[in-house]
Amino acid sequence: MSLLTHVLACLFGIGSWVAINGMWVELPLIVPSIPEGWYLPSYLTIIIQMANIGPLFITLMHHFRPGVLDERPVIYTIVTVGVVATFLLAFLWKRTLTFGGGKHSAALLSLSFLLSVVDCTSSVTFLPFMMRLQPQYLTTYFIGEGLSGLVPALVALIQGVGVVHCKNASANANFSMGNSSWGFDGELQAHYQLANFSAQGFFLFLSAMMLVCLGAFLLLNFHPAVAREHKSKGYINDSQRVEKIDMSQSPNNETPEQRPMLDFPEGPVIKQHSSFGKGIYSTMELVFIFVVLAWVNALTNAVLPSVQSYSCLPYGNQAYHLAATLSSVANPVACFIATFVPIRSLVLMGVLTVTGTGFGAYIMAMAALSPCPLLINHDLGAALIVITWVIFVLTLSYVKVIIGVILRDEGHSALVWCGAVVQLGSMLGALSMFPLVSVYSLFQSGDPCNTKCPK
Repeated sequence: MSLLTHVLACLFGIGSWVAINGMWVELPLIVPSIPEGWYLPSYLTIIIQMANIGPLFITLMHHFRPGVLDERPVIYTIVTVGVVATFLLAFLWKRTLTFGGGKHSAALLSLSFLLSVVDCTSSVTFLPFMMRLQPQYLTTYFIGEGLSGLVPALVALIQGVGVVHCKNASANANFSMGNSSWGFDGELQAHYQLANFSAQGFFLFLSAMMLVCLGAFLLLNFHPAVAREHKSKGYINDSQRVEKIDMSQSPNNETPEQRPMLDFPEGPVIKQHSSFGKGIYSTMELVFIFVVLAWVNALTNAVLPSVQSYSCLPYGNQAYHLAATLSSVANPVACFIATFVPIRSLVLMGVLTVTGTGFGAYIMAMAALSPCPLLINHDLGAALIVITWVIFVLTLSYVKVIIGVILRDEGHSALVWCGAVVQLGSMLGALSMFPLVSVYSLFQSGDPCNTKCPK
């Protein structure tokens, strides 16, 4: 195995969601300077779902015109758009236009939509492209995809985004964020720490990361050392063979190869359990796999992240940052574990899904009880919420990687559907949580310095 190819696959994976993940972690620094204020997260949620037009187009093309669409030109286009959009964002994010009776951050919202299209479309193009490489590089790609959330979070941590200090209104004394500051008679005021560098610098960093992704993709296609790691049989030729067979076979001859979303079986024809992919899994097993995939992505990409602040901030700012950072670390760690322990048991997948869902239920319960969740006055409560977040992300991230490995063996079309189901699950999760959080306000956040709960 080539170390260079592993590094390039990882850097390529980082570019998949680094732009939008970077937007989310930079919100505390952006929000005070724009007219939308804290309505911006709600706008971003809608914008990201609108951007699913990109994955929808790619999926429909593969379904109705198999073998016609080559992912490589699409990837070149979307990554280049990502580089340009993040670069423009660095200089235009504060610009406003007056329309509809008020000022709006037109540049910020428009460029955010472009970045959403880039990242959403990567789900149905980056994964199928990895079919060109040997199977072991897919897990490395997933590690990079996990790092796409961790890297901007660590940079934002260095930047000092969202760090709160509590000041006594009567005495000009500083108190660290936490429950210890709640026992004073004087009213405490929350003061956000000034960032170590500006939002402009952060967006330029995101642009550089997208440029690194583009460079890695170029090398994955053209570097001679990487070329030796490609599959021996032509990937595009297989797709073209499917199309030719579909056109040449008799309509009365019902074979699996005639279906447009199926891969051409390599080697001798074997008895298939289903008409999808290579037929290794039965139809019910494939339904189970895709349902789990949609459920896991709904939880990890939309449902639980939308209530992370409600579940963690009551225990203190330190607990919130630890949960956010360590859960971001847990994602690539799970991918790393899957590299050496790639257990493909559907039973284990089900057990891990139920386990992760259970931890997610505890997180949701603490968010619903905010601003006074269980064990609010004990260090055990803070430790428990951090550990719960880490185990939740660790177990479900492992499930996602194993599903990706399983579907990779099923062929190119399976990976296209894998990306489409990932986006579908994320979209359903976001649309279900948006009214609960932003419209009906079922979750309440306490004052970081003055919330008092009964002991």
